Amino acid sequence: MRLIRKGFGLLLVMLLITATACNDKYPDLEDGLYTEIITNKGTMVFRLEYQKAPVTVANFISLAEGTNTLVDSAYIGKKYYNGLTFHRIIDEFMIQGGDPTGTGSGSPGYKFNNEISEDLKHDKVGTLSMANSGPNTNGSQFFITEGATPNLDGGYNVFGYIVMGEDVLHTLAGVETAPGDKPVDPVIMEEVNIIRKGKDAKNFDAPVLFKEHFAKAEEEEKERLAQAEAAQKERDEKTATAAADMKPALDTYEGKAKTLASGLKMYNITKGAGEKPKTGDTAQLYYEGYFTDGRLFDSNVKSVEENYGMYNEQKDQAQMYGPMPTKIGPDAPMIAGFREAASQMRVGDKSYFFLPSHLAYGERGNRVIPPGTDLIFIIEMVGIEK
Repeated sequence: MRLIRKGFGLLLVMLLITATACNDKYPDLEDGLYTEIITNKGTMVFRLEYQKAPVTVANFISLAEGTNTLVDSAYIGKKYYNGLTFHRIIDEFMIQGGDPTGTGSGSPGYKFNNEISEDLKHDKVGTLSMANSGPNTNGSQFFITEGATPNLDGGYNVFGYIVMGEDVLHTLAGVETAPGDKPVDPVIMEEVNIIRKGKDAKNFDAPVLFKEHFAKAEEEEKERLAQAEAAQKERDEKTATAAADMKPALDTYEGKAKTLASGLKMYNITKGAGEKPKTGDTAQLYYEGYFTDGRLFDSNVKSVEENYGMYNEQKDQAQMYGPMPTKIGPDAPMIAGFREAASQMRVGDKSYFFLPSHLAYGERGNRVIPPGTDLIFIIEMVGIEK
């Protein structure tokens, strides 16, 4: 009896092994995570780079298997990709799908951050990557390249590469399309399945990992907002202090200024002895632009903007801190008051100018100047271009 029981047990194990092998659709795949995309024109299989792009892979798997809890209520518990189309196809470039609306504007109801790995490039046929409309706007849409597209590196989350069905990919990429790159006959993802090979792949808990990513991202966003709020508060305090310090000097200059026929008021803080530019010349000017309460709205003097907490790194990199070339004359392309002010100066002058609103931006204003606002400029002429 013991021999019979032992023999029966061995037979049962063998049967289970045989059944498992028969159920393994892709026995030659190495350990790892894969996705099988079955379309109405053939099947493709991709290796998912879950160790190098874990969040993006977790998003894809949880959507494919219907375990993503962050989707809109209409998609809860549903295998998201099944039945969707490749709605945008450009031959010799890529095929794009994963949009429930089929228009390119649909989403699962959330966005997640870019996840760029230096080890994952758009460097081969069948690169699987997330589509987006800008940084940190990833959702459910993805694309598959038909060749190397290195120009996309750094902007899109690569998360897999094709291992089977390259011929199918080329077939899909070559279908007839209408305007807007939409296939004339729908290219349908009939099923999107996940294949797990090996212990590590089977232990990859996509829905939990993706939810944890969102919780971490929310905390990071709260911290970012708190830091931004603190930085803005510091800038506001610095601006208020600088404005309070500047206001008495502006009032003093106002008291000494003479009024010209146009209504422009001017006072020479420092009188130069240099050449006076002629009409048509281009002068080099430093300027400081103030509201009448002493607040600065713009300057090309770096130290002035630093004092007001308004230093701009992009402005510095673009070399916008420095003398501004300014054409002298009645047709110079600038507000009337600044045009007239520049024409009153000679090299070496540093002057105060009060511009009533009609000589500034008038009743229209601009993005930083409210309508009907009087302005003050302190301008220094440092040279004339020859």
